[in-house]
Amino acid sequence: MVKHYRPPGKKNEGNAARFITRSKAIKQLQVSLPLFRKLCILKGIFPREPKKKVKGNHHTYYHLKDVSYIQHEPLLERLREIRAYQHKVKKAEAKKNPDRATLLRQRSPAYKLDKIVLQRYPKFLDALRDLDDCLTMVHLFAALPAIEGCIEVKRIHNCRRLAHEWQAYISRTHRLRKVFVSVKGIYYQAEVKGQKVTWLAPHPLQQVVTDDDDFNIMLNFLEFYEALLAFANCHLYHSINVKYPPILDPRLEALAADHYALSRYFDANSRSSAWDRQESSLSGSGKVESQKSGPLVDESELRLAQLQHQLSSNEPGALMHLVEDVPGEDEEDTDTRECKKLFKDMKFFLNREVYRDSLLFIVPAFGGTVSWQGDGAPFEEDDDSITHQIIDRPRQDGKICGREYVHPQWVYDCVNARIILPTGDYLVGRDPPPHLSPFVDNDSLETEGVTNPAEAEAEAEAAKAKRKKMKAYEKQHHHELIMELEGITDSSSISNIDNLSADREEPDHDYEQVEEDNRIMSLLKLSRRVRESIEGMRISRQRKKHLDDVIRQRRRNIGT
Repeated sequence: MVKHYRPPGKKNEGNAARFITRSKAIKQLQVSLPLFRKLCILKGIFPREPKKKVKGNHHTYYHLKDVSYIQHEPLLERLREIRAYQHKVKKAEAKKNPDRATLLRQRSPAYKLDKIVLQRYPKFLDALRDLDDCLTMVHLFAALPAIEGCIEVKRIHNCRRLAHEWQAYISRTHRLRKVFVSVKGIYYQAEVKGQKVTWLAPHPLQQVVTDDDDFNIMLNFLEFYEALLAFANCHLYHSINVKYPPILDPRLEALAADHYALSRYFDANSRSSAWDRQESSLSGSGKVESQKSGPLVDESELRLAQLQHQLSSNEPGALMHLVEDVPGEDEEDTDTRECKKLFKDMKFFLNREVYRDSLLFIVPAFGGTVSWQGDGAPFEEDDDSITHQIIDRPRQDGKICGREYVHPQWVYDCVNARIILPTGDYLVGRDPPPHLSPFVDNDSLETEGVTNPAEAEAEAEAAKAKRKKMKAYEKQHHHELIMELEGITDSSSISNIDNLSADREEPDHDYEQVEEDNRIMSLLKLSRRVRESIEGMRISRQRKKHLDDVIRQRRRNIGT
């Protein structure tokens, strides 16, 4: 069969046809490097590692289908229009026309990421599996300070709102499972729709922002994560018949009591939905249609009025208590029922030195009622129904009888143990017990190669006995050498020495075999490449030792 002639440099097969370098991809898309990075982050496209790098190892490669996927994205054209519009703003500023520049900024075009979120996550469970990094990033920016020209205040407030809405849903449905306080922050794990979601929330400390952080990349991820979390919250709120986005009491928002405001919103929305169902069952369909045809502004005003008037202010205990048996909610499993009753019939009060947001999230998630020291609290410190008061420093005034004063760690340990622990070890002034991680169990320890304590103790005892035997043999050998030097040739001593030497020969041989077996077993645990390198090092050492012995022997022969 005759091969067709192909001109040199025109080969488009294999890796050369499937992968493209980043510089070529930027030229093909006709975009800048920051815009290319932003598109890759929003579309979920990552660099690839081909088996054969045609252009060299110092290039970054992308799949050609991914680049064509970006090229046909409508968002690319929208971003180009925004870039052209920004040139108009700069041109107006250069011509010293501030009125036109201000007008252009007010009319600047925007874009939405709704279709991209739907493309990347066709099913809601796919989005839940990818929420770990999303929640961690949103909670991180919710605790960061605003930086002029980099991080806007509006974005920080949006992250804080989304984080509180997610925590309110988890607390409302009692889906929280594990909590762990570490040096990095507080780890939470919830179970939503059968999927375990784990995220990290930073400690409430003053964050120091350094110049080494690349906020442009982080803000691109945050832009997508905000849209993803908003869609997730909307779907979860609608699954329990709660309207989204929530309309909160402005007074509580001003007092930074967002958790309490969201719990009131859940309570009011659940009651109003129950009343609406009763009214709809009594009234006809025409009345319902006339109600739905009303303007949206009146509906929001009515919702705000319900928030302010439906919940009576003289029932502080009922304000924080969440409504049970809401229709439309998923069936509760065993863990949910167990978590729901952990802090049942318990009222907590938080002192001002305690981290408030974390405990306001955890205590209601496990069936408790909580208040704090400050404005907007549902009940005060002198309430007689308070069962536990969370403090972190010794009290100067007297204590109230019938109330437990415990350290905040007691709450976290009770949550992880799923039982009410004794409060004797968590009193203020005492060192609390170690706060163990609930994410580590015995199965994971075995898979990671951590030995069992009983096995480790047995191995230590065997090693100790071996060292003791070796010392005894060494001492006996030293004693025999001294007897030889002194010229003692007693038959009894010789027979004893023979017996001892006979007894000693077998253990020496056994210990050498044991050491060799241990060396082989340790090598078998390693990878093939590491074993080959170790064996090569051992052979090279033997060769060097053999050469040294040969040189020494030659020197002795020359000297003689």
